[in-house]
Amino acid sequence: MKKSDELDEKDFTVLKGAVFGTTYYIKYLDESSYQKSIDSLFKRFNKSLSTYKADSDISKINKGDTTVVVDELFIEVFDKAKKIYEQTDGYFDPTIGKIVDAYGFGSGNEKRSLSKEELAVLMDGVGFDKVRLKDGRVYRENDDMEFNVNALAKGFGVDVVGRFLESKKIFNYLIEIGGEIRARGKKYGAGWKVGIEKPNIDGTRSFQRIIELNNESMATSGNYRKFKINEKGEKIVHTINTKTGLAVESNLLSVSVRVKGDCANADAYATAFLAMGLDKTKNFLKLHPELKVVLLYNNKNNELVEYAN
Repeated sequence: MKKSDELDEKDFTVLKGAVFGTTYYIKYLDESSYQKSIDSLFKRFNKSLSTYKADSDISKINKGDTTVVVDELFIEVFDKAKKIYEQTDGYFDPTIGKIVDAYGFGSGNEKRSLSKEELAVLMDGVGFDKVRLKDGRVYRENDDMEFNVNALAKGFGVDVVGRFLESKKIFNYLIEIGGEIRARGKKYGAGWKVGIEKPNIDGTRSFQRIIELNNESMATSGNYRKFKINEKGEKIVHTINTKTGLAVESNLLSVSVRVKGDCANADAYATAFLAMGLDKTKNFLKLHPELKVVLLYNNKNNELVEYAN
């Protein structure tokens, strides 16, 4: 067997394609192609958790179907979301789904602008503490409540593929779905190098910094590209403040979170921090030093500033 520093590109298998409304890239140290198996995993994932498929378990639950018995993928996502919901004091909340839809960033009917009255009605259906999972069935206190786990779905999809590769005794790999990454082992004797993009608003792409991942996962959230302008000319961003229901920017432009564990966790924390803003995120990190971040924001002089721990 070759030593890690003797490897070259032909020793790795690369799979790429489209999934979850974005693209994926998988690179691993093995000559076998597991494309069909990974396609099956994606299909199973969507059957359980896709809010864009009307016949998925999560879509049926959102329509009020109480006969649905969820699978272990759903249960794990539910438990992860509940934990991070509690840790972040509700800044990560998957029950924000109908408001996400209303602003035009989900699978529902787009409204873009919401009156105070409309927003108040929608906020009545927000609160992960109003949902429980028992014996494989989901119970909601409010029938208007909608689940939307898209804020950690890509990260969890990355984890599902990573665990599959590990089950095949593949321990040197990088998986990326829509910018969310899980890396294990090494590439050419070193960790896997990935870039964190600058929050450019002119459509160009450049890197703020390069990160070396050593058996870590990383997820990035930002509002600088994914936004809409409503009929009043106001900027509507896709990260909703779960406390107010408002889709307004915090002072953070980009949040990258790196963890030793699952990418789903990094994905959820990145979403929560973007809603929290800079100061609350810094305070949270004091209590959770296991989370490594790169926070990008503009200071009072509109200069790009980086905070990293």
